[in-house]
Amino acid sequence: MIGVDCAGKWINYTDALIAYQWLVTKKPAMRFCTISQLINAQRFDAEEISAVVAFAKDHTLLKHLAVPASAVMKAPIGCPPKIVALGLNYRLHAKEGNFDVPTEPILFMKAGSSVIGPGEAILLPRDKGRIDHEVELAVVIGRRASNIKKKDAHKYIAGYSIINDVTARELQTKDLEKNHPWFRSKSFDTFTPLGPWIVTSDEIPAPVRLGIECKVNGKSRQKSNTEHLVFDIPTLIEFISKDIVLEPCDVISTGTPHGIQEIKDGDIVSCRIERIGELKNPVRRK
Repeated sequence: MIGVDCAGKWINYTDALIAYQWLVTKKPAMRFCTISQLINAQRFDAEEISAVVAFAKDHTLLKHLAVPASAVMKAPIGCPPKIVALGLNYRLHAKEGNFDVPTEPILFMKAGSSVIGPGEAILLPRDKGRIDHEVELAVVIGRRASNIKKKDAHKYIAGYSIINDVTARELQTKDLEKNHPWFRSKSFDTFTPLGPWIVTSDEIPAPVRLGIECKVNGKSRQKSNTEHLVFDIPTLIEFISKDIVLEPCDVISTGTPHGIQEIKDGDIVSCRIERIGELKNPVRRK
């Protein structure tokens, strides 16, 4: 089931869209059960979503479409085809790691299988040393993007979400010392909390300037604003798509601000981004 926020209440958009298709568009009803299906069908459209919600209101359907209180929220994109992540994309984060501020974007990948949703536990692997939190703004790609110019980048964004780029820090350091990629340290199962939902791109106009913060057990550890990104979102889409095709449901994780610290068994990690919401996950030892 796809849920859509309607004045602070969640409605079953899957069923609302079916009714809308039959009664308004007179087209055969297509059943979309996930946001990924909507995006791939080019139906994750802010105008259509608004029209469907208005239709449900006008026909007094909201009470029949209410999402049950027992429903469990999952990651908005369950297993992205690609997670393209950015290294050192905040100046102060580069400084805290004793790295130079990059002169071009530093890209790495995370496994789509590492994604979990809000409320799901981050599982700490044994014998891997320090594990860190990294709050980041996530950009969800809405359509195939190849060789895109910065001025057109907004046309390819479905929306925005929150990522916690959990990292096995000691393992990453060891891999870096050997000149190995750090894919492994970023891609353990449960190392990519994503959510709690996607805010459509029309709700967050460019330039994207959003407060971003990570708290652990209620205490602030990372706090900044996306205006401090070294490379902004249009630049990232242009740079990546020049050589790598971005596909619908791909996610760009735009980098983390300074303040990264260790998480431990029993912690509660809360990642918050202005105008998007809060992504909260407990931490458990495997």
